[in-house]
Amino acid sequence: MSSNSITFANGVLMPLIGLGTYQIHSKEAIYKVLEAGLASGYRLIDTASGYRNEEHIGAALRDLLPKFGLKREDLFITSKIGPSSAGNHASVVSCCQASLQHLGTTYLDLLLIHWPGLHKIAGEDPRNKAGRLVTWSALQDLYRSGVTRAIGVSNYETRHCREILDSGIVPHVNQVELHPHYPQESLLEFCREHGIAVQAYCSLGSRDHKDKLLQDPAVLSVTESCAASPAQVLLVWALQQNIGVLPKSTNTDHIAANIAARDLVLSKEQFSLINSIQTRYKYAWDPKNIY
Repeated sequence: MSSNSITFANGVLMPLIGLGTYQIHSKEAIYKVLEAGLASGYRLIDTASGYRNEEHIGAALRDLLPKFGLKREDLFITSKIGPSSAGNHASVVSCCQASLQHLGTTYLDLLLIHWPGLHKIAGEDPRNKAGRLVTWSALQDLYRSGVTRAIGVSNYETRHCREILDSGIVPHVNQVELHPHYPQESLLEFCREHGIAVQAYCSLGSRDHKDKLLQDPAVLSVTESCAASPAQVLLVWALQQNIGVLPKSTNTDHIAANIAARDLVLSKEQFSLINSIQTRYKYAWDPKNIY
């Protein structure tokens, strides 16, 4: 890799590879994951108000940062405003303040709108769009106040992004599902055109569809030719496109192996073989019906 970070439009650097913490809830599991992650070289921690693990992350970091000789500024911490707090300026600010308190920090490196819809509001309801605009305005205020170093969105399609392009600050990041089974070429092109960094989740598929992506014949073929694991092949496929990734694991060996992908390089032939995959499958929630 030519670089291990993405530079936002405002000059902030975000590590290309980070620790995903979705569905990791227990205090013990969070501590184990963060300890293994920091030891392996991870410096980005991705969480959200809706993950209900921010307090455990904050507690773990109070112990682990001194253990590894690190300071808060050595880390990049992302959190997200969930649908239940979106759509109201005061609720957005309150959600952010709660995240700061739980994480034991005075600032976030990145704050995202987690979902383009509002809680318990039908996808076609126009209140979703109005709520997105209010939420984005609140994030801009938080950014200008210095509470977060960067702001962005998650699960936004191109049409959602267009709504806020002229609202002041262009999102620094769009965090979306993206992998060879769901490559999102047009969204990726749009984000690049407008200086929006792209960060992928579900890079390895999902546990509900175990090994569907990891066992794709093209992935296995590349695996055999480059002495890497299927997970590493999928991660480096994104990294070589300057797409951030957030692999999640509670297995310490997998945690170390995942970050090692940043040192791998796929040849043009290997990269083309992955891009030739015709399977299309979305493993997580779909925002296409949120208007």
